[in-house]
Amino acid sequence: MFNTLETSWDHSARRGWSALASFTAQAMALSLLLLIPLLIVPGPPHLMFWERVILPPPGRTAPPVLRQHPAEQATTNLNGEHVIAPPSIPDTIADVHDRPVADTPDLRNLPLDGGIGPARRGVDNSVGNSIAVVPPKPPAPTHPLKISHWAEGNLIFRVQPVYPPLARQARIQGTVQLRAIISKQGTIENLILESGHPMLAGAAIDAVRQWRYRPYLLNDDPIEIETEITVNFLLSGN
Repeated sequence: MFNTLETSWDHSARRGWSALASFTAQAMALSLLLLIPLLIVPGPPHLMFWERVILPPPGRTAPPVLRQHPAEQATTNLNGEHVIAPPSIPDTIADVHDRPVADTPDLRNLPLDGGIGPARRGVDNSVGNSIAVVPPKPPAPTHPLKISHWAEGNLIFRVQPVYPPLARQARIQGTVQLRAIISKQGTIENLILESGHPMLAGAAIDAVRQWRYRPYLLNDDPIEIETEITVNFLLSGN
């Protein structure tokens, strides 16, 4: 019985010492971890410097730096009101050659703005002819020009209208008035009946549609014009 009590006591004592040693080791390790940051002395802070360099924009160069040089003092042999003779006179004197001066152009014959000058008076002037400004052509009209009697003398191909048989039997005669546009090629376009008997209008339109005119020129360019065409139907007896 006593042996059993001693054995249990020994085990309890060993467990107590083991727990105490473990606690002590953990406390020392925790203290060491807390003391390490305090023992490390931080070094001086590092400063970083940024240098800003301004470059000139592309395509432009920096203005040149003008260097100042002291002016050379001219030497003279005058001392107040007295002339000082030079210490020595050379035997020969170098010849000085004058530089040829470029010929200055004669500006008297150049034409002036507004038509004043020799070039405007008939004098041949190549400079004035080279700078003469040719006025541009006026723009072509956007709409056909309306001309009444121009088409009468510029008809180059004409087809005679056929007298309608019914109108001949009915003894119908009269005038058919048409309006048309003559194209740049001289053809008839947009043929419209303005007035006239219905039995005569069809024959007049069929004939006039085949007519051809000489193109109307404006500044040497053909343009479209609007004109009126009159077709007369008369019976042979009248």
